Amino acid sequence: MDFLKLPVVRFSICVAVGILCSRFYTIQTPLFYWLPLVILLLATVYFVSRKQLIQNPFFALLTYLTFFLIGFADFQLQLPDFQDKNYVHFISEEKSSQLLQLKITESLKPDFYNNKFLAEVISIENQETKGKILLNLKKDSIVPNLVADDMLLVSGKVLNFEKPSNPDQFGYGEYLKMLGAFAQLKIDQQDIIKLKKGKPTLRGFALNIRRNIIEKLEKSKLETNERAIIQALILGERRDINTQMYKDYAAAGAIHILAVSGLHVGILFFILKFLFRLFRYSQYGKMFSAIAIILLLYGYALIAGFSPSVVRAATMFSLFIVADQLIKRPTNPFNTLFLSFLGLLLFNPMWLFHVGFQLSYAAVFSIILLQPKISNYYWPKNKFLKYYWNIITVTIAAQLGVLPLSLYYFHQFPGLFLFTNIIVLTFLVPIFCFGLFIILLAIINVLPNWLVAIYNEIILWLNTFIRFISKQQDFLFEEIHFSMLNLISVYLLIFSLFFLLNKISVNKMLFFFGSLAIFMGCLILDKKEVSNNELVIFQKSRSTLIGIKQNDILTVLKDSSEENIKDATFIKNYRIANGINHYSEEPLADFFKYNEKRFLILDSLGVYPNLGIIDYILLRNSPKVNLERLIDSLKPKTIIADGSNYRTYAERWQKTCEKRKVPFHSTYNNGAFVIK
Repeated sequence: MDFLKLPVVRFSICVAVGILCSRFYTIQTPLFYWLPLVILLLATVYFVSRKQLIQNPFFALLTYLTFFLIGFADFQLQLPDFQDKNYVHFISEEKSSQLLQLKITESLKPDFYNNKFLAEVISIENQETKGKILLNLKKDSIVPNLVADDMLLVSGKVLNFEKPSNPDQFGYGEYLKMLGAFAQLKIDQQDIIKLKKGKPTLRGFALNIRRNIIEKLEKSKLETNERAIIQALILGERRDINTQMYKDYAAAGAIHILAVSGLHVGILFFILKFLFRLFRYSQYGKMFSAIAIILLLYGYALIAGFSPSVVRAATMFSLFIVADQLIKRPTNPFNTLFLSFLGLLLFNPMWLFHVGFQLSYAAVFSIILLQPKISNYYWPKNKFLKYYWNIITVTIAAQLGVLPLSLYYFHQFPGLFLFTNIIVLTFLVPIFCFGLFIILLAIINVLPNWLVAIYNEIILWLNTFIRFISKQQDFLFEEIHFSMLNLISVYLLIFSLFFLLNKISVNKMLFFFGSLAIFMGCLILDKKEVSNNELVIFQKSRSTLIGIKQNDILTVLKDSSEENIKDATFIKNYRIANGINHYSEEPLADFFKYNEKRFLILDSLGVYPNLGIIDYILLRNSPKVNLERLIDSLKPKTIIADGSNYRTYAERWQKTCEKRKVPFHSTYNNGAFVIK
């Protein structure tokens, strides 16, 4: 654990812990007001303690506290509550619409109905504001394609993000908050009052360059699927990759090549280093080449979308260049890694919660920590064997680092990842270089068709190979339940095992067995947590779905007309999150019991028997029923309306229930109804 002795590692951990605490434990007091006082106290203690022979541990504790508060305050500064000019403070609940001036900052992947953009809110009702918002523009709107730095004057109502309708469903609103957008706006063509070009920004300039490159590639003879791969591989643009192809790459364990990251930036770095090698022999050549490479790396990062993983790689290589060529000092890989980690978190603390950021740092950290140990077990003398041995050891080390995160976020493990990466990484460098050359020729409009045909065949071969690997279902382990407790305990166990194998000692053995005990305890707690029984009335438009969970068994009551329910996204997410091993479906009944509670399901006919007092009544398929008479007759404790009803009916029923003081739950407004 020698790397833990490095100051930058400890400071980075303190900042990360501060960000985590600020994210999950909200404090209304702005802690950044206290930072100057803490820093002043830290400076005082430092000047006093440096004259002492035996250092006061209070100085170290205060230093760690300072970096913890820096992380805590840095995250606070990103929240609207601590920004007086944030647009959320100027939203009017009374007005049906407000005038907003927006500046497009980024295009997002569209959904079935809307094109999506991130936009900066410049003003609301002529009041200067700031902050990002999600802009949803209906696809049927006849509006020129919006690009970065476009300015819009629109009329609309700012809306909060809708919470997930069903348990364990992906929270798109929470994801967007980590991108800095805390509300959304839904508009169509008639809501746009004015559209014009805004003042160019560096990020907007880079994104528009990427858009222009993509437009030129679209005009070439590149096939659709092959063009989508080159856009993802080199430009970081994945929106044109179809769903099946994306699933194939994920199943084959090669999804990382479709996201511009350290691997791609590393290839570009060595290309630039080769191209600028002659400048190193002149008087100021090293400085010129170092500055030029750093600028080109960050320029590429901007064009590739400035994602956390590509920024991490550009920052690390930049630090390496500065240390190697400018200040001529040997570099410690852990120092470089954690210095970039610290710098990026201070720049944008929200990145700590990005999956790409976490996977990127986990992979690099694991490679630095584990790859040298793994490679020492075998030393091939042949250059050819040595090259492939390096690929194998790097792949294994990286996979060990990201495996727990991959299981937690994606719930699958590609068993053929090693074979896939040996083949793909062998040809990735020439494919990447060839793709760069194709793009450069396309930019200057001299891209010959015969060259496009060659590249089409290469990418077609790659896609065919990936598709073949993905079809080997026996080697793909899917729907793996893996909780946060599992994630933390597995990482603790991996690190304890590494330190034990590195050098056996009594303390390390105690650490390992302690980690093993924690891991077993987490497994038991997780098993107990998912073993609870519950009934869920899911929210699904035009459908009625009732899930009854008993330990690891899930039974779904549904209409006979409903198909493929098991693989519906929200059902699949629920099954994985709750460790469901046995699944079955049964037809809906008009009446059933659950935990001695009596359920009546009233369908479109609106006919119900006199069954005495009913605990729960579920209204489905918009029954034409006199609700007041129903309440008087059956005296229900709760009335539920699911997504199979008309919204207007549900709103009318809610008013009736409020009048009669009967609890009412609409899955439209309140999400799934759950009984433990």
